[in-house]
Amino acid sequence: MTSFNYYKITKTRKIRYLKHIKKNSTYIVFLHGFMSDLDGTKPKEFYNFAKKNNLGFLALEYSGHGKSSGKFTSGNISKWSNDTNILIKKIVKKNSFILVGSSMGAWISLNQFKFFKKQIIGFLGIGSAPEFLEHLMWKKFSKKMKKEIKKKSIINLKHGDYEYPITHQLILDGRKNKVLNKKINQDLNVVMIHGSKDTSVPVLYSKKMLKIFRTNKKKLVIIKNGDHSLSSTKWMKILKRELKLIIN
Repeated sequence: MTSFNYYKITKTRKIRYLKHIKKNSTYIVFLHGFMSDLDGTKPKEFYNFAKKNNLGFLALEYSGHGKSSGKFTSGNISKWSNDTNILIKKIVKKNSFILVGSSMGAWISLNQFKFFKKQIIGFLGIGSAPEFLEHLMWKKFSKKMKKEIKKKSIINLKHGDYEYPITHQLILDGRKNKVLNKKINQDLNVVMIHGSKDTSVPVLYSKKMLKIFRTNKKKLVIIKNGDHSLSSTKWMKILKRELKLIIN
C-alpha cells in the first residue's frame, strides 16, 4: 500500500504528498493536473518506477486538491506553484531532479525553473496545458459566460463528465503566470508527450512548450489514438520508456 504524508505549510494548511527518500540521488517530481490528485494511476506508477530505478520521488496534491487542505476555489496557479516550491525544498532539498508535469502540472513545472534551474536535469510533459485558463477557457467563453463570472466571481464549467468551478481570480492569476513567452537556456533533456485524440488540450500546446527550451535535446512524442490522461497500461509503458531515456 502507498503511504502518504502531510506537510504543514501553516497552522491551518497542510499538503498531502508521496515521497521516496533516496540520499544523493536524482529525484522524479511528479506534478498532477487541474482538479486531479494522487489517487490516479500516474503518480503511483511513477512512484514505483522511482523505487525500482533507485531514484528519489516526490508528488504532491496542491491546496484544495485531493486530501490537501484548503478550498479549490481559493487556489490558483501562483498558490499551487508555491506549494510545489515549498515541498521541493523540503523533500528534494539540494538533489538534482526531473520534472514530470501532467496537463496543468506542466505549467506549474515551468514555474519551478526560476527557483531550481541548476537542479533540474530533465522535463517530461504529458498533455501539457500551459496558459490553458486564458486560451482554452476565457477566450472560448461566450459574452454571457464572461458577464456571469465577472458578476458572480465564479462559473461552473461542464467538460465531459466533469464540472469545474472556475473563479474569476483564477483566470486573472493565470495572466500573471505567462510562460509561453519565456526562453529557457539550459542543456537538458526535454520530452513532450501528447495523445493524438486529446479532446481537452490540443497537441499545439506541447509544441509551444518545446519552443521555450533552447536545447538540442528535445522531442515531441505524439501517441496515436492517445487521450488526455494517457493513464492506460500501454500508454504508461511509453511514458516510462521516455522517462528512462531522459535519465540515461
